[in-house]
Amino acid sequence: MDKNPARVSVIGLGRLGYPLAACFASKGYSVIGVDLDYRTVETVNLGRSPVHEPSVQELLNVGDYDLKAITDVKEAVLDSDVTLVVVPTPSETDGSFTNKYVLNACGSIAEGLAKKSAYHLIVLVSTVMPGSTGGVISRKLEEDSGKTCGVDFGLCYVPAFVALGSVVRNFLHPDYLLVGESDPKSGDMLEELYSHLCENNPPFARMNFVNAELTKLATNAFVSTKITFGNMLAQFCEQLPDAHVDIVTSALGLDARIGETYLKGGMGFGGPCLVRDNVALAALAQSMGGQARLAEATDESNLKEVTRLAALIKAKRIQDGTVGILGLSYKPGTDVIDASQGVLLAQSLVKEGVRVVAYDPAAMDRAKQVLGESVCFSDSAEDCIQQSNLVILTTAWKEFEKLEPEAFGSSGSRVLIDCWRILEDSGVAAVTDYIPLGVGPRG
Repeated sequence: MDKNPARVSVIGLGRLGYPLAACFASKGYSVIGVDLDYRTVETVNLGRSPVHEPSVQELLNVGDYDLKAITDVKEAVLDSDVTLVVVPTPSETDGSFTNKYVLNACGSIAEGLAKKSAYHLIVLVSTVMPGSTGGVISRKLEEDSGKTCGVDFGLCYVPAFVALGSVVRNFLHPDYLLVGESDPKSGDMLEELYSHLCENNPPFARMNFVNAELTKLATNAFVSTKITFGNMLAQFCEQLPDAHVDIVTSALGLDARIGETYLKGGMGFGGPCLVRDNVALAALAQSMGGQARLAEATDESNLKEVTRLAALIKAKRIQDGTVGILGLSYKPGTDVIDASQGVLLAQSLVKEGVRVVAYDPAAMDRAKQVLGESVCFSDSAEDCIQQSNLVILTTAWKEFEKLEPEAFGSSGSRVLIDCWRILEDSGVAAVTDYIPLGVGPRG
C-alpha cells in the first residue's frame, strides 16, 4: 500500500467518526483518532471497531494500517496536517442544533494551532445550523489560537451524506462532495484529500459556508418529504381495489424529474439524521420569522405513522392477544434505534396495555435499554412469531425475507402485517391473515 503524505486526525470516534478514520487508514493515511471515552480508545488500539457498522472491521482486517487512538486533541493536531471534527450536535428544544461539542473541540484544536507554524486544515463533518461555521466556529478557532482563518489555517465544512448500515460504502463512493470553504487553498487541500479517499471520482460542489450548511439541511428535508410522499401513496393504495404501491412508485420513479430512490411506500422514517434535519430546517425558518410549511407537514405526517399502525393493530388483534414486532432498528444493517418506528410502536402499544414481544437481529441490547421490562424479547424471529397472535414486520432485514410459511403455523388464525411487503410472494398469505401495507383489496 502506498503511503499518503498527509497525516489525518479525527476528533470523535462514534458511528461516523470511526468508520471515516478507518476509511482514511485503509487508503494509506497515518490516522490519529481522538475520543474522550477511554474504552473507545482502548478498543481502537486493540484493532477492534467500537461501533456496530458493516464492513468497518473487514476494512482493517485486510492490511497493515496506521491507525491509533488517543484522548488528547492538542497532541493529535500537532501530529497531523488535517483534522476532521465528527462530534455530536444534539437538537435543542426548538429543533435547532447546539454547537456546544463542536466549540469544545475547536477550543482544544486551537491550542494545537497556536503552537504550529505550518498551515493546518480543519474539516467540520458534524451537521450544524446555517451561519455556524463562518460565525461562532471560525471565531472560536481564531480567538483561541491567535491565528487567522484562511491565512494561517484553513476551515472547510464537509457534512457526511451517509446512511448507517452502509457508512463505509457511502464514504468511499459518495454521489458528490459538498464543500463549504474558508478560502480556495483550504478547498483545494480538501479536494485532494477526498480524491484519494473516494473510489468513484465524485464531483465536488464547492461554495461558501452558509450555502453548504443550508444545502445539507435541505437535502435531508427533501429526502424526508419524498419518503412521506411514498407513504401517502401507500395509504391511497390500501383503500383502492387492486392498487399496489410498488407498481405506482416504480412507474413514478422512471420520470427523470423524480427518480425511484426513497419512494418505497411503507411506514414512517426514523434514524439520527432525517428526522432532526427536517425539523431543523423548520426551526431555521422560524428563527428568521418565516415558516417552512412543507417541512412541518412532513414531520407531522411522519409522527402519525405510528398512530396509524397502532390503530390497524387494534382493529386486527384479538382480545388480549400478543403483538410480535419484528424489527427494532430504524433500518436494516444497523443497531441504531434513534426514532425507530418499531420502538415507538412498541411504546405506544404498551401504553394501551398490549402485551408485546419483539426481536431484532442487531438492536436488541439498545432496545432493552429503552423499553426495559415493558416488552418481552425473543431469541429469534421464529420464537417471536410463535408467542404472538399478531405479527408486524417493521424492519426489512434480510433475515426476515427468509422466513418460511411454516414459521407462522398452518391454522390461518395468526395476523401478519408486512410493512415492506417482503413476504408477499413467500406463501405466507396461505397460512396467515396477511396484510401488506400499500396494497389494496382484490376487486
